[in-house]
Formats: sequence, C-alpha cells, structure tokens
Amino acid sequence: MAKKCWIERNKRKARTVKKYADLRHKLKAEKDYVGLSMLPRDASPTRLVNRCEVTGRRRAFLRRFRLSRITFREMASAGLIPGVTKSSW
Repeated sequence: MAKKCWIERNKRKARTVKKYADLRHKLKAEKDYVGLSMLPRDASPTRLVNRCEVTGRRRAFLRRFRLSRITFREMASAGLIPGVTKSSW
C-alpha cells in the first residue's frame, strides 16, 4: 500500500485543480500565459497521478476500474467486480 501522505497529496492536488479549473480555462482562452504562470503549480491537471482507489498504487493502473492490476485480480477472483469473469480458452 502506498504511503498515506502520497494519497493525501494527490487528493490535495485534485482539489487545487478543481478550484482553479475555470480560471485556467479563461486565461488559456485569452492566451494570458503570464497569468497562467502565476497560478500555483498544482493547479495544472497534468500534476495529478492516477492511483488505485484501494491501495494507492500508481503503477499498472486500470483506468476503467480505477484499480491497480493486483487489486483488480484479487477483487475479480473474489467476484467483487460485476461483469468480470475469468476467461479460459
């Protein structure tokens, strides 16, 4: 499991992105790059990291389920994800 501080830091970044989204959009439309550069760094959506909802792991992240591959496999095997079945051929 990822450190709690990393997970909380990502949540804080998400709040900052949401807070400045309208202002960023307006500044970009006006092509005011000086104004954009004066915003906090964490206001940029590219600073957000996709993390597993359960463990906080950032690598091997499956966007559709918002889980890491390890958590996905465990939950799918336990039947906790509807519509997912183990394939065999």
